[in-house]
Amino acid sequence: MSASALAPDWLVPEWPAPLTVRALSTLRWGGVSARPYASLNLGDHVGDLTRAVAENRRRLVEAARLPAEPRWLTQVHGTAVADLDAVGDLDAAADLDAVADFEGPGPVAARGSIGPADACFTRRPHRVCAILTADCMPILLAAESGDLVAAVHAGWRGLADGVIETLVGALPAPPAKLMAWLGPAIGPQHFEVGAEVREALLRRDSGAGEAFTANARGRFMADLGQLARRRLESKGVRRIYGGGRCTFAEGDRFFSYRRDGVTGRQATMIWLDSG
Repeated sequence: MSASALAPDWLVPEWPAPLTVRALSTLRWGGVSARPYASLNLGDHVGDLTRAVAENRRRLVEAARLPAEPRWLTQVHGTAVADLDAVGDLDAAADLDAVADFEGPGPVAARGSIGPADACFTRRPHRVCAILTADCMPILLAAESGDLVAAVHAGWRGLADGVIETLVGALPAPPAKLMAWLGPAIGPQHFEVGAEVREALLRRDSGAGEAFTANARGRFMADLGQLARRRLESKGVRRIYGGGRCTFAEGDRFFSYRRDGVTGRQATMIWLDSG
């Protein structure tokens, strides 16, 4: 069976989020993109055909019964946070109609993104926060009150510059009332960094030395999950779930930039149901 004949699939976070909170993290199969983007590539910035990405996004919206088109960010490994409630509603139905005839002639215009931003949040139902990754760590947050959700793109650059701290500080909820879920990311057995990256990360968190293990090449194996947990805990977020899924090792499930170089992107999403 070809990849395009499969339905999109995803992970559902295992965490005690309120019933109004919905979330998923996509797997790589069930789309129409050809190698090296096979097959459910959701990133429109990696060299894949624009019309293939548009069809992949349409398929995901339909299969997952998303309440709206996800609010795609222009991610730049920075610390900017987008308040999605300050952004006008998108005409998702019109956008999906534009790509429904995937096999037909003519170009499909890429839709505009929000940002640049590497984190976002919403307090309104049916606004889908989305983070694209291919080794960096996607992190979801939800308020225990069930009326606030957020997502953040946490690679080493974002961690070094404080993207997690910036997002938590921007949320209209006490950190002690938040919970977090760590999505699939490159694992510590495969994430090799140089001394300069280690030093950049330790400048903001001097106690994070335990997240690095020296290797025989004079470099270090870094644990993104441990680094992210420390940053969340430092801001008062104590209820942290997920982690442990390695994008590099699980090539049959995830895209990985470190493993493949030219590759697609999976998406991790969170939104509020109307209850």
